[in-house]
Amino acid sequence: MGIKSDGWIRRMAKEHNMIEPFEPHQVRNSDEGRVISYGTSSYGYDIRCSDEFKIFTNINSAVVDPKNFDENSFVDIKSDVCIIPPNSFALARTVEYLRIPRDVLTICLGKSTYARCGIIVNVTPLEPEWEGHVTLEFSNTTPLPAKIYANEGVAQILFFGADEICETSYGDRAGKYQGQTGVTLPKA
Repeated sequence: MGIKSDGWIRRMAKEHNMIEPFEPHQVRNSDEGRVISYGTSSYGYDIRCSDEFKIFTNINSAVVDPKNFDENSFVDIKSDVCIIPPNSFALARTVEYLRIPRDVLTICLGKSTYARCGIIVNVTPLEPEWEGHVTLEFSNTTPLPAKIYANEGVAQILFFGADEICETSYGDRAGKYQGQTGVTLPKA
């Protein structure tokens, strides 16, 4: 198994619509000025966060239960920025819609710009033949409010090519998060 390069990422995006919308180069500036980078990097792709957020709140004193998640534990926000309360978290989704090839596994890592501010990005691996908008979790580990910028880079996806094709892909299993298009809450 080996990591895939920028040339492979560009080719797969063009030939197989692996990433939509796709930015073939690293973007650091926009019409509004400097942005947290996104697009193709040497050995990965820096994904962006959309302007749809679910901010965790405990006003209902709910218990966080992955088998029976209470949607009232979140406040929905549509904005260019998301302010995450101290020691809390928010969910968002990527701008990009991804289609992972059958012989590829991805790992998502947070960007150092956010990590240096105490903001941790957590995403599980994207399995072979998974597709959809990625739901992202941002944990604010600081005692201060933290800001996330929509339509800017938030994490990097690394693509690992397998030596052989898997027997059963996420698509074959009809995984419960297959084809998700919005910020998706936990499903039992």
